[in-house]
Amino acid sequence: MTDKNKKIFSLLIKTAIVVFAFWFIYHKLVANENLHNFKILLTDLPQVEIIVVIGLVLCLMLVNWFLEAAKWKRLMTHIERISFYRAIESVFCGLTLAIFTPNRLGEYGGRVFFLSPKRRIVGIVAMTVGNIGQLVLTNVFGAIAACFFIYQFVPIDNLVFTALVVLASIFCLFFIVFYFNIQWLNGILLSFKFTRKYKKFYSILKRYKKAELFRIILFCFARYAVFSSQYFILFAWLIPNLNYLDIVMMTCLLFFIQSALPSLDLFDVGIRSITAVELFKHITDQHVAVIACTASIWLINIIIPAILGTYFVFKLNFFGISKSN
Repeated sequence: MTDKNKKIFSLLIKTAIVVFAFWFIYHKLVANENLHNFKILLTDLPQVEIIVVIGLVLCLMLVNWFLEAAKWKRLMTHIERISFYRAIESVFCGLTLAIFTPNRLGEYGGRVFFLSPKRRIVGIVAMTVGNIGQLVLTNVFGAIAACFFIYQFVPIDNLVFTALVVLASIFCLFFIVFYFNIQWLNGILLSFKFTRKYKKFYSILKRYKKAELFRIILFCFARYAVFSSQYFILFAWLIPNLNYLDIVMMTCLLFFIQSALPSLDLFDVGIRSITAVELFKHITDQHVAVIACTASIWLINIIIPAILGTYFVFKLNFFGISKSN
């Protein structure tokens, strides 16, 4: 295939992705009654207050994904030097592809196609390291929140509760130790005959030393704090009688449960809403407000960035065609 044909074919693929993404988003937004409920909840609130709070949550969305871009740039230090703007492009493009792929698999493609062809598979490995760091925090804070939830809302024998706390501690310790020894994964993969022939791709794991992994997990922690704050702000604003510590606990549990469920970003709002209602029903009976808050966060954190990312889809380099061509 000539470079000209590659460019034409590449443009067709990009156009199809953008059209497909907008079609999916449009149909999902039109059918979403939860966003309509959110709008109704805002009708009696002062206009200035709405602008300030929603504006703050939107700003936190940008901070969240800019932090992810900074983390991606850091992860790529050992593979391919990229600018911060290039990292932003790839992150937002990945979000567009993620909305209609199971478990956000399209996000990998959206990012690595901004890399040179020979470094794309290694880039997937690097991205996995960052995702593991995020998963570690989600599981650790989720396990801690689960212990507080059981203590507060589940009648349980003290001995059984103590055993659960011990198990939760072991669970957290396992994830922390495994993350800071990510090179163990390299050894595990080498132990299987069918994966040894790919060792040149995952051998990059050995380059992530503990100091580097600590810096990466700091980015993960900052992101966790930011998107947790979004939930906290909306729940504390629309359901003002909630205890602040309860909001934090339920939010951490919500992330924890969501991370264990297979999902599709575009349809994930239903799962998020059901999970949120089941958790928050222990501390409030305002289920409509809970669902509306969850749906609005889905719109702000997933749909809006995915729409912004459609611009960067046209910068994808599927065939590694040089710019000079």
